[in-house]
Amino acid sequence: MRTDERNEEKSVEERRVRICDIAQELGVSTATVSNVLHGKTKKISEETVRRVQELLEKRQYIPSMAGLLLAQNDSRIIGVVVNDHEKYEAHVLEDIFVASSLNCLSREIEKSGQFMMIKTTTDREEIIRFASMWNMDGLVLIGFCDADYRYLRSHMRIPFVVYDGYLGGAERICNIMIDNYDGGFQVGAHFREMGHERALCVSDNLVCVDLERYEGFRAGFGGNGAQFMQIPMHKEERWNFYREHLERLLGFTAIFAVSDYYAIDLLRFLNEQGVPVPERIALAGFDDTPMCSLVSPTLTSVRQDAARRAYLAVENLKKLKEQKETEAEIRLPVKLTVRGSSVKNLYAEEFSHAGFVPVRKNRD
Repeated sequence: MRTDERNEEKSVEERRVRICDIAQELGVSTATVSNVLHGKTKKISEETVRRVQELLEKRQYIPSMAGLLLAQNDSRIIGVVVNDHEKYEAHVLEDIFVASSLNCLSREIEKSGQFMMIKTTTDREEIIRFASMWNMDGLVLIGFCDADYRYLRSHMRIPFVVYDGYLGGAERICNIMIDNYDGGFQVGAHFREMGHERALCVSDNLVCVDLERYEGFRAGFGGNGAQFMQIPMHKEERWNFYREHLERLLGFTAIFAVSDYYAIDLLRFLNEQGVPVPERIALAGFDDTPMCSLVSPTLTSVRQDAARRAYLAVENLKKLKEQKETEAEIRLPVKLTVRGSSVKNLYAEEFSHAGFVPVRKNRD
């Protein structure tokens, strides 16, 4: 740091007004000034409050926001904690479902007159420290497991709601889910209606949310013609897996990916292999994030109402904080958004020739 920069920094520090300066000038205690700053004025005369406030404004006192929030009974901070799972490869906030959820939560939290703070972690102890450090009014937790939620509930006084938990009605936790089974069912039924007889579901696991989506998909499709393929979480491994199993992929005329992320990723892989979508393979995802309308071809996907879920999250946090009764589980409906460019009847005569051979395209 140059000498002139150090001098300027020192000058700013010297000009900064402190609580003790205000107290000394008014002849009151520093505790009185601090209480006025923090809104704790019940035991202070109106005249003293007025004098302190006027001098604070006149001297352009700039308080520490963190200090103010921590000193208040209500910090007005809602923490949103997202599981930084390995499958996101250190890009969890770039995931289209997570980003869409955060966008909606930000709007609802701001409308409620509160502030949003975001944290990503895999460590539940960090969640406890994060919430306590900022004296939060509540938390929204996304992507953790049943054991984490129960541990946090027993070790934390702060109210929280969760997205897509599997809790079986745990006490003092509001679980806001979507109808994953019905979403999968709608995809399966749509594929069947379009004339498909062999369909595949792809996911990196077969538990909880993804299991419900697959089971619904099989039921909607009719059972025997629908199969499951577990894919690797990491992209490089996943694409190598797809290359090794390309022949099996081509044995299906329709593929349901349990998330838009995996659906769009598979679309790019198929494009690279010269496999036309939807002419050779129909494709559908889940979540109906904005990217579904931006890719080519546009993607059929199951729409969930992220704005409604965010609204319910904020409303139920308020109820929990006020110790009012809330539903242990709220399950929101979903609806298939059909975009004809990614799902067509593949039995049209011009695409039924048996000798199709994929042509690998050059990478960019």
